[in-house]
Amino acid sequence: ARTGLLLCGDLEIAKKIISILSQPYSVEGSRCIIGASVGVAIAPFDGQTSDDLVRNADLALYAAKDAGRGVYRFYADAMHNQASERKAIEDALRDALAKEELKLLYQPIVDVGSEHVSGFEALIRWQRDEGDVVSPSKFIPIAEESNLIVPIGEWIIRSACDAIAKLGAGYRVAVNVSPRQFANEKLPVTILNAVAAAGIRPDQLELEMTEGVFLDESPANLEMFQKLKRTGVRLALDDFGTGYSALGYLKKAPFDKIKIDQSFVLGAADRNSMNAAIISSIVGLADALGMETTAEGVETHDDLALIRGLGCSHVQGYIYGKPMDLDEVEALLAEQGGLVIARGFKSAREPRVRTFRT
Repeated sequence: ARTGLLLCGDLEIAKKIISILSQPYSVEGSRCIIGASVGVAIAPFDGQTSDDLVRNADLALYAAKDAGRGVYRFYADAMHNQASERKAIEDALRDALAKEELKLLYQPIVDVGSEHVSGFEALIRWQRDEGDVVSPSKFIPIAEESNLIVPIGEWIIRSACDAIAKLGAGYRVAVNVSPRQFANEKLPVTILNAVAAAGIRPDQLELEMTEGVFLDESPANLEMFQKLKRTGVRLALDDFGTGYSALGYLKKAPFDKIKIDQSFVLGAADRNSMNAAIISSIVGLADALGMETTAEGVETHDDLALIRGLGCSHVQGYIYGKPMDLDEVEALLAEQGGLVIARGFKSAREPRVRTFRT
């Protein structure tokens, strides 16, 4: 077994490496910040050859990245099983596009005032030939790390543009763009080609990106924002308030919409919750900057009434519809002309009942 003294020493070294590397750097007058994750394998417990130690330290590093980055992890035997599963998913994902195992579902985004559908968010799903459904939370991080997110992202954009062409000029479709896609210099050309091939207006396509894009505050990053804006597509900041502080950056990035994360929306009508104040602040900020707002994850009538009262312009959530395939979307729009009815529970839990005894 490892000695406590040995582990303690390695732990302190790992902490020190992360701390030192995470300090801001000054490069040609610009402030740069990098992060570090550490994987640790100890001889002779985790291997007796250099190849074994490097391989096992690499497995520990993957575990550190999966834990949220900026942390350290020691090697454990169970990591071999996790690595094997990850490799199997990566190999299968490489063939998923060719086998047409990937598909897009579309969740309605509804105008709060008129209760008409204004657009949809395209959500990727993967069902393998064997019938197994792989969760996006499992395969998207693997696609990111293996760079498969780039060809998959291109397919999503093309498919979304084709869907827009079928839905007509009155609707938009939003697609998620990861930081790795955002850093790809070919992204604007990919978008222009997809829009032209589908014969749609560029502003019918909306790109949603998280605050992770603000990690790199380089001139190239700002230039990419401007290039995307010049294509004519709309830009939305997704999961606002859950990541990095981006308030100062909003004045530089030409966003058209802020999406309020569902963690602030769920249960916001609870009188003991601070979420209503947070939502109100975000809506006020968006209004001042001339941006729309979409509240994600709305499920109850109480939360919907609160969102409407706070001035949020759009809603996305199960109360107006779950993700559906394109045929279901077309049927919905044909039958109801884009008008949807809120359906769901009044509140997130049963009302409290107080019993008095004498």
